[in-house]
Amino acid sequence: MSIPTTTTTTASALDADRTLGELVSERSARARVFERHGIDYCCNGHRSLAEAAGAAGVDLAALTTELAAVEATDDPASSLAPDQLMDHIVAVHHAYLYEELPAIEALATKVESVHAGHHPELVTVARLVRAVRADLEPHLAIEEAEIFPAIGAAIDGGSPAPGEQVARLRDDHEAVGALLAELRRVSSDYTVPDDGCASYQALYGRLADLEGDTFRHIHLENNVLFAALTV
Repeated sequence: MSIPTTTTTTASALDADRTLGELVSERSARARVFERHGIDYCCNGHRSLAEAAGAAGVDLAALTTELAAVEATDDPASSLAPDQLMDHIVAVHHAYLYEELPAIEALATKVESVHAGHHPELVTVARLVRAVRADLEPHLAIEEAEIFPAIGAAIDGGSPAPGEQVARLRDDHEAVGALLAELRRVSSDYTVPDDGCASYQALYGRLADLEGDTFRHIHLENNVLFAALTV
């Protein structure tokens, strides 16, 4: 199949057999393209571009044209050494989640209490938000207390990284990714109804931001950190 290219993007950069993780690692702004089309490039970063487009029902030629138009960007996190990358993940993404998850849960509960009578899907939205928080907060603590130190020790000692623990993280990521996908589906892609108040709008906006940050967070772990290790 002929893949469209631009003068600034080589054909190999948009080879339909390349993985989503590789494409985003190369140009971080491509993540926005995948997010617009509802394509999970983090938990499913191992999928090829062609496979992901087919699964999402997105035209491959149109998708590659969008990706080709993305300007080259420098993503410092993707080029960090593993120990520095783990520090970055904790300082940026973990800190964000510790602050946002309680606030979003409280907001989801508030919006549910006011609007669920006319929008019963908000009961499911609030339940899923609680599930995301319940999954992520222990996950973050385990990463910080156990798994990241074990990876760091393996790097310092030149030994293989703890494969069983890395596999556990991947499984956790898959579970959170499924919850986020369900949240997007139930909320009709975070579409606020005409009678939605400011709190309703804030909830869906923050959930969309949470999804985007979590996708980038998981991408850095699955497709950059773990890919750099011998497991």
